[in-house]
Order: sequence, then C-alpha cells, then structure tokens
Amino acid sequence: MAKRISEAEKQREATDQGLKQLGSLVYDQINQGEFPWVMMQSRSIDNIQYDPHVRQYILGDRMIKRHSRNIKHIRPFTQLVWTAWFARELVRQRKTSTLREAYYSARGQRDIEYTDQQESDNIITDLEVALNKAREDFGIFPEERSAIFGDITIEYTVPGYEGRRTNLTDHPDGIMVGPAVTSSEFIETTANKILVVEKGAMFTRLVEEQAHKKFNAILIHTAGQSPRSTRSIIHRLNKDWGMPVYIFTDGDPWGVHIAQVICSGSANAAHLRGLTTPDAQWIGVWASDIIDYKLPTENLTEFDKKRLTELQADPRYSEDPWKEQIELFIKIQKKAELEAFSRYGLTYIVDKYLPEKIAAATAS
Repeated sequence: MAKRISEAEKQREATDQGLKQLGSLVYDQINQGEFPWVMMQSRSIDNIQYDPHVRQYILGDRMIKRHSRNIKHIRPFTQLVWTAWFARELVRQRKTSTLREAYYSARGQRDIEYTDQQESDNIITDLEVALNKAREDFGIFPEERSAIFGDITIEYTVPGYEGRRTNLTDHPDGIMVGPAVTSSEFIETTANKILVVEKGAMFTRLVEEQAHKKFNAILIHTAGQSPRSTRSIIHRLNKDWGMPVYIFTDGDPWGVHIAQVICSGSANAAHLRGLTTPDAQWIGVWASDIIDYKLPTENLTEFDKKRLTELQADPRYSEDPWKEQIELFIKIQKKAELEAFSRYGLTYIVDKYLPEKIAAATAS
C-alpha cells in the first residue's frame, strides 16, 4: 500500500523547493558575474490596501528590487540570504525555531548583525513575501501562548509523533497551539462551531463549565491579539469543516480590534492568505452589552479614545455592528472586561450571556 502523504508533508516539500530555488537564483547570478538581487512586493504603507472582495488587507502591485550592488541593500540582502539558509535547514531537518532563536542564531552562528530582534523579524517577513510562504512553513514560530480545547481528534505530523492521535479534551487546561498542533491534521469532531475568547481566565471558566459540550463548540484562547498560527487553525476549521466562528473579547477598542484581525487580518500580514475568517462574528462584549447587562465599567482613557478614532477611519469598521458599537463606546465613554459578568455569579456567562448572544448571531 502506498504511503499516505499528509498535507503538512506536501507543504514542507513545496517550501523546501521554494527555498532551494531562491538559493539557486542567487548562486546563478553570482556564477554569471552579476551582483545578486531578489525581487519582491513592496511592504511599504502606500502599497498596502484593503480589498473588499477578499475582505482583508493585501499588498499592491508595486515591486522592489533588493540589489547587492546598492550599498544600502547589502546588509538586508545578506540577512535575507542567511535567513533563507537557516529556514531551509529547519525544513530539511524538520525542526522548528522561535523568532527569538532565529535572531540569536544569526548573531551567534554566522555573525549576521541585527540592531535588534525587530530587524530580524522584518527580514523573516521579507522572506515570506519573496517566496509567498508563511514563516510557520519555514518552521519559525512565535512563543506559544494561545490554546485550544474541545472534542476534536487531531493527528500529529511532526517527527517522532507521525500518525499519533489525540483528542483536544485530553488536557483540562487546553493544549497550547504550538508547531505540533498547527501542523497537525484534523481527523474527526462532534463540534459544529468555534468559540474564540480573548482572555485566559475566561477560557478556563468555559472549560470548567464544560461550555464545549453546552455549545457543541471548539474553544480557542487567543491570549490577547491572536497569533497567526491560531488564526490559521480558526480559518481551517471554518473553511474545511464549515464551523461558524463566534468571537468574545473585552468591551474596549483593543478587544474590538482583536476580533477584527481574526475576521480580516492585519496590515502586517497583507502578503499572506489563509489567516482570515471573514464570516466570523464578533458577539461581544459590545458597548450595548455594557448598558443592557449593567456591567461594571471603567472610564475610557485618552489612549482608548485615540484608538477608537483610528478604528473609525479604518474601512473594515464601516459597517455594523462595528460602526454602531464604536460610536456607542465613544458616546458612553466606558469600557468593560469579560470578567465584569462575574457580578452575576461565576456561571452567568455560560448560563445566560453566551446563549443569548450566540442565538442572536445565528438568527441575524
């Protein structure tokens, strides 16, 4: 019987081939007596635009040529070539690295200098743009911080665990969304929806109250702004398994934006696809919830107010409920955290609030 090739393995092979082709391009240019160069889409702000058809930010058509003949480009060109080599080593050896490790590996192994880690992260993003691949395809991940819990069986594809399966209810704290979970295959599930929650305390409360059973849902904790690997999993479950997505965040401008990034992505990831879930629904905490549920509040800070003004200028927030709720936040000048519902008891959020909000979202 022929060995089944997983989607993760196909992706690994495609990434390896792309990195090899980039290396061959540079090698051939040098062999032909040329100063090597790489062409890629510009990531400058004026080349990032919101596309209402795909419902996310995308890069425009303007291209840039990073050329080693240009003295200003020599440093980033060298950093890019090293990063491509490092990424291919990870792919070939089937290993992973954090963004932090990639930064220190450059400085320690090859004396590739960076001003700080942000410069290293930017070069990794350049490599993504040059190859039209996500850094996770290269085996480079941020620090793990989000988690997932629910009745879904996954099959690992990472070395040493290939073919091994686990159910995501096996650990009562949820399972961290790291490289192993990100690259795994989804085998079977009884869930029919996804409930995304911003904060760890509320995620723990939902697990304790067995919200995954009550709502027949996969629970996902974003730990603030959702990491790209977590957004990828949300996208896969929605697209491949048809699960509607409901997002539950703090009732403030930062929670609003956390929800929107899951729906439409971010300008920083405008060069990538497969990270957005445009039909995901933000179900709260809304400004109107603060009024309707008489939640304990805090006053908006000047920083909060400035952020709300920025959101109003963003085309992604031009329709309801985004537009309506942002205007109401500005009007009432108040914000509330997820934990504010505890004034009604520890189980209120599961017994009353979420059933009402999910039912309303389903009916809309």
